[in-house]
Amino acid sequence: MSIKPPQPAPSWNHRPDEIGTLIKDLLAKDRSLMDKIAALPAAECDFQSVFLALSEAETDFDAVAEPLSFYQNVSADKALRDASNEAEVLVRDYGVESSMRIDVYQAKVAAEKNIKESGQWDKLSAEEKRLVERMILDGTRSGLALPEEKRNQLTALKKELSQLCLEFSKNFNEEDQRITFTAKQLEGVPKDVISGYTKRTEGSEEVYDATYKTPDIFPIFKFSKDPETRRKAFEGYESRLEVNVPILSKALGIRRQLASILGYETWADYVTEVKMIKNGKSVIDFLDDLEEKLRPVGIKDRDTLLALKKKEHEELGLPFDGEFYIWDYRYYDRKFIESSLDLDDMVVKEYFPVTVVVPTILEIYQNLLGVRFEEIDGTTWHPEVQQFSVWEKDSKDESGFIGYCYLDLYPRSGKYSHAAVWPLLPGYDRPDGKRSYPIAAMVANLAKPTPDKPALMRHDDVVTFFHEMGHVFHGLLSHTKFSRFHGTSVARDFVEAPSQMLENWCWEPKVLEKMSSHFETKKPLSPELISKLVKSRYVNVGLFYLRQVFFAKYDIQVHTSSEDQDYTALWNSLRESISLVKSGKPAPGQGTFGHITGGYDAGYYGYTYSLVFAADMYATVFKADPLDSSRGKRYREKILVPGGSREELDSLKDFLGREPNSKAFLNELFGSQQSASL
Repeated sequence: MSIKPPQPAPSWNHRPDEIGTLIKDLLAKDRSLMDKIAALPAAECDFQSVFLALSEAETDFDAVAEPLSFYQNVSADKALRDASNEAEVLVRDYGVESSMRIDVYQAKVAAEKNIKESGQWDKLSAEEKRLVERMILDGTRSGLALPEEKRNQLTALKKELSQLCLEFSKNFNEEDQRITFTAKQLEGVPKDVISGYTKRTEGSEEVYDATYKTPDIFPIFKFSKDPETRRKAFEGYESRLEVNVPILSKALGIRRQLASILGYETWADYVTEVKMIKNGKSVIDFLDDLEEKLRPVGIKDRDTLLALKKKEHEELGLPFDGEFYIWDYRYYDRKFIESSLDLDDMVVKEYFPVTVVVPTILEIYQNLLGVRFEEIDGTTWHPEVQQFSVWEKDSKDESGFIGYCYLDLYPRSGKYSHAAVWPLLPGYDRPDGKRSYPIAAMVANLAKPTPDKPALMRHDDVVTFFHEMGHVFHGLLSHTKFSRFHGTSVARDFVEAPSQMLENWCWEPKVLEKMSSHFETKKPLSPELISKLVKSRYVNVGLFYLRQVFFAKYDIQVHTSSEDQDYTALWNSLRESISLVKSGKPAPGQGTFGHITGGYDAGYYGYTYSLVFAADMYATVFKADPLDSSRGKRYREKILVPGGSREELDSLKDFLGREPNSKAFLNELFGSQQSASL
């Protein structure tokens, strides 16, 4: 029997013309609340009147603003996307203005003083104390202890930076270019992929138009036999967002100014102060240490692939100049896996129909974490979106309700072009003592069905889906008092660790067998295919991780340098020296580096840094039995439930039973017990 959730699902029927009105009303209401708090006499400032009031205001604000600004990433209606984007411009501007209110900051300072002097501090819970500390820190990091002239300068710069980041992101979502090839140029690319391209006649020749979306362009990188096709595809892909180059340059200049005014040597030092790693130098040391360990492995990988290229070029009568180009990497990586392991990515893909994989992954998570998904009808932002209510596994009444989840899995024009999770609403305790429940949306771009085959997922897509669902569950199963600590509101260099740990399930034989079913025969992957797939995980691992180190080093270099530079030249030269692949025509790839304006500025290192924690968590707790629900319960209680309500290191120590270390990560990569700088 179906139980009625205690909180109705949101409706997604906003019109473009009402979004602006809703946002303006919201800003006016919040400004009035801030005015009220700021007007309190110092003697009346305490935990309830200031910190609790601010927390409730923040929560109410996000509950309206987040869903409205989400439309720009998913709506099929351009007018609605534009209205959503314009609303976010207003929200971000207001966020800057609000964060710079010295009168509200003074109320916080007075409240903290009164709390400590009255003895109330000792009566606060650990999470309440953390709320006070973080809210005071918000003010000092915003520069509210600085003189008025500098505060005004900060406000103007922050508003400009916010708009630049928004523009960068909008260009990303709206990019809808095509690249054209003949059938001959596409030789090697699977027929079912080509059948998804737009076919037309140009002169007397039939040609195919591919988008730069992942399901269209990546098969060209991996399968096109013609190196010229791969080069053209790659250079087009890298240059598709050249429009973002001046935007990024401007944003980096503003960040340098902000860091200087706030008294930090670099933007990286400012950003990392509140992360696990603590400063920019530690990031550089971590990446240098990792690059040094990976380089010899990467050189060996490249030499192996270069030999494969030389052999193929000789067989096909193609010229060979002794170089290994960036557009060669995915192609020869695949060829090497196929030849050394007799493993064909396109054969593996036939075992992963979306209609089987998605429900099976949901089932694995449900059993592991003790929850139940129920698909429900209701309004969503697009007919393809699935909506679920989420419950405790054995719940008999509304007390077992957890929240809502949306899956928006297929590409369409104007939609966010990668895979990500939006925590649309956090969970928190309401002032009346009842619970407000979280909502998470997963947005992906899986391949659609073709005339010949159903929608199929490459194994990479399966890993990505499993990873992103990890973020969904972090957002659903966290249980904190205050919304600002809910779910993935943890240090940015830890936030990926839970999901990265969960990727390991996609390499476990019994899990692979469970979630595979050939689209024709319905048989699971054979033990032989599973064995080959598992062996492929660390093939060319040196080149793979050096690519990650390149992104992280580019990010940290542009955020630690003291002056403007040619960021396109830096992108290409750093990639050649770190990734060990040759570039062709210097392409403005930094225009496609969405992380750098999307919240991961001076933070891309976090993907690799958090892998250290992910490997440790998996090896220590889950490896022995990854589907064991008692281990899942431990993970849920120690990592997911606390969210950001305590230090991440405390959650890790609680889960592991000791301090984390890098042994498992290095053992995974190199099969040895080296130790890295952490």
